[in-house]
Amino acid sequence: MTEELAPHPTPSPGLTPALERNIQALVDRRKREQSEATTQQKVADVITQFTGSMTFVYLHLAVFGFWIMANLHLIPGVPAWDESFVVLAMIASVEAIFLSTFVLISQNRMAGEADKRADLDLQISLLTEHELTQVVTLLNQMAKQMGIEPDAKPELRDASKDIAPEKVLDKIEEARR
Repeated sequence: MTEELAPHPTPSPGLTPALERNIQALVDRRKREQSEATTQQKVADVITQFTGSMTFVYLHLAVFGFWIMANLHLIPGVPAWDESFVVLAMIASVEAIFLSTFVLISQNRMAGEADKRADLDLQISLLTEHELTQVVTLLNQMAKQMGIEPDAKPELRDASKDIAPEKVLDKIEEARR
């Protein structure tokens, strides 16, 4: 049974088919991860998105502004119900507790996604470094067979050596101390 390949769409100007495919793969993965989020995570994300909007700010300005003005007897015909503003303070405090929790839930999920992307970036960088080392080694062998002496620059010699990522991390940690 042969698998039919989907026709390659014409890439956008400035993009290669491979880049278009990679972008689409990332978009598809992000959609899949969003669809796999739990109901609680989705609710937290919606609440966080709303509370981070200007609509939320305007709504609070209106409600709190009305509350304060009414309880300062600045609106004729509206009796005061919280002249000490204790109820308003309690409502604002409880709201702050819940909103900060929703924000933290969303940030934790986003941090997990960022960690996955950072791990992928590191793996790709390590693979690229390894592949480039192999290419430099091959080029040096080809140059030698052709009787061409590569420049005696230390950087060129170093480029053909594998790098141990754990040593790099150790050196970075040592430099931070």
